[in-house]
Amino acid sequence: MIKLYGFPVSNYYNIAKAALLEAGVEFEDVRTVPSQKDDYLAISPMGKVPAMEVDGAVLTETSVMVDYVAEHLGGSLYPADPVARAQVRELMRYVDLYIDLAARPCFGEALFGGTVAEAIKEKSKADLERGVAALKRRARFEPYMAGSEPSYADFVAYFSIPLANAVATRFFDWNFMADWPELAAMMAKLGERESVATIEASRQG
Repeated sequence: MIKLYGFPVSNYYNIAKAALLEAGVEFEDVRTVPSQKDDYLAISPMGKVPAMEVDGAVLTETSVMVDYVAEHLGGSLYPADPVARAQVRELMRYVDLYIDLAARPCFGEALFGGTVAEAIKEKSKADLERGVAALKRRARFEPYMAGSEPSYADFVAYFSIPLANAVATRFFDWNFMADWPELAAMMAKLGERESVATIEASRQG
């Protein structure tokens, strides 16, 4: 049986979990936090979550896990058309690189009570402004990001963008999600899916 290592606070764990749930695959949910201990480094060499164990082999990057599920376990949420499929992957990268990664240096203070230097916050703000503007130009929201059908890009956005918005709201007085009705509509529709409801229930537990 597949094992998925991670914990509900992690957006990347939730993305991988959603891919498995959408595929209707049975898996063991192994609650794990990031760790530099030898026993976990033997599973995930960077000590990060999520990690996915498949037939004794381990996958350690979320995009790799999503691709494995789509290609080998059924229920793919990638379009069949190769250009459309590439565009979904592009949207996933936009969220990862230009929104999540832009906000992530501030997570320590915004989410976990640490302290972040003002220079880092200023850079995050500038990067996040560019990233949000770029995604608004690129995503279609018809009503989903890549068109009329849901794709993995929507799940990446659903679990990642609210964390970035929490940073923007706290430090920059900028609730960019409040000014983005197309995103709100997409997230509301995605929230109706059984996979998302299951994950949301586990996050509340």
